[in-house]
Formats: sequence, structure tokens, C-alpha cells
Amino acid sequence: MSDTDLATAYRGYIACLNDRELDRLGNFVDWDVDYNGERIGLIGYRTMLEGNYRDIPDVRFHIQILVADASSVASRLDFDCTPVSRFLDLDIDGRRVSFCENVIYEYEDGKIRRVWSVIDKAAIEAQLSHPPSAAWAIPCWSNRARAAFKWARCTLVHPVERLKK
Repeated sequence: MSDTDLATAYRGYIACLNDRELDRLGNFVDWDVDYNGERIGLIGYRTMLEGNYRDIPDVRFHIQILVADASSVASRLDFDCTPVSRFLDLDIDGRRVSFCENVIYEYEDGKIRRVWSVIDKAAIEAQLSHPPSAAWAIPCWSNRARAAFKWARCTLVHPVERLKK
């Protein structure tokens, strides 16, 4: 797929997630998908998403950064949501939190085959340690996550695109 086609396909995948149309998930995700190095398959991936919807009823996937080449996508997703109880082993208990997820997707035959995901848990912890009125001021992208994404962007951007910068 071309960079543009892959970016369009990825936006379709995010729309599928936001519309919660998990019956269409197989249009975007490979039957044998790996998630953070573990083969969980399409059924496991769907089960994971269903758990996210149950635990975070107002979750919406917002693309902040999207970089694509012929076979990979790197994305920074922003979340502003209200987990109902525990999330990432943290007691959220209905507090609104903002955080980012940095994700790299590898595509095969037009579908997501491998996913590497890092959620900025430190941003959530910082919000939980401050009064709710100050939570908006906590940046959702830690230096470690920023460095990881810069590395991913340098690796995934086509060499010709790097020269243009």
C-alpha cells in the first residue's frame, strides 16, 4: 500500500473503534495479530477492546500524530476519558484523566499484523496525585514517550521524506 492508502486505512480503523463496530474489526486487523510481542489473534484483540469499552465507557480514539510508510504506521493517540474503577493498575474511580498512547502498527496484506503500544501511565499518575482542578495542567506526553516517538518517526519515515526536513 502507498503511504496515503495506509494512512486512510488507519483512519478507517480508528473510525471503526470510535463507532464501536467491532464486527468490522476483521476488515482492519489480521486474524493472527500480535500485540506487544504476544500473539493474541483477532478474537483476543476484540476481547481487549470490549474490555476497554466496558472499563472506560466514554473512551474515544483521537489521532494527534500519524506517520505512515508503505507497511507501517506510527501514531500518537490522545485520550480524555473517565475510567470507571481501575485502569493500568491505578485506582481511577471515575476521575477524568488525559493521557497518550504511542503505537506502532505493522501491516501485512492491508491489515494490522503487529501492534506495539506504550501508554503514558506517568501522566495519569501525575494527575491522580494532584487535585482535580490542576489535572488539566499535567502534560500527557512524558520525555520518555516523546523520545520513543521521535525514534519511531525517524525509523518509519521514508528516507526521502527525512531529507526534506
